[in-house]
Amino acid sequence: MSIYDIPLNTLDGKPATLADYSGKALLVVNVASRCGLTPQYDGLEKLHEQLSGKGFAVLGFPCNQFGGQEPGTADEIAEFCSTTYGVTFPMFAKIDVNGPDRHPVYEELTRTPDADGEAGDVQWNFEKFLLGTDGKPVARFRPQTTPDDPQLLAAIEAQLPS
Repeated sequence: MSIYDIPLNTLDGKPATLADYSGKALLVVNVASRCGLTPQYDGLEKLHEQLSGKGFAVLGFPCNQFGGQEPGTADEIAEFCSTTYGVTFPMFAKIDVNGPDRHPVYEELTRTPDADGEAGDVQWNFEKFLLGTDGKPVARFRPQTTPDDPQLLAAIEAQLPS
C-alpha cells in the first residue's frame, strides 16, 4: 500500500487521501495551536502561498500528544488557524503521530531518518516530512527547523515538479 492509499479525514470530516496531492511535493507537518512553535504556522502558510502554484503543498495534521497543546475540536482548530494565521493550506483531522494509535500515515513517515540518520518517533509539534512528487518521503526536519530554514527551502525546491 502506498502512502497515497491511506484513508484520511479532512479537518471538516470529509474522507480524503494523499492521492489528492499526487504529483506535488508535500510538506507534512504535525501542528498544534498552543505550542511555543505555533508561530511556525505563519511561515508554513507563506511557503504554501509562494509555492502552491509550482506543484507544492503544506499539509497540516493537528496532534494533541505533546503537552496537550492541541486540545480543541475540529471547529476550534479551524477557527484558530484561519483567524490567527490565515491558514489556507489543507488541514486534516486530529491524529496520533506516536504510540499504539499512531495514524498509518505517520507509521510510514516515521521510518524516514532525519539529517543525523535518526528515524522513529516524532519529537514534538511541527516536525516536518518532505515527500517527493511520487509520494515517497525524502527528508525529515525536526521541530526547531523553521519554514524559512535554507536547508528546508533547498530540499523543497529540489522536489518541485519540473
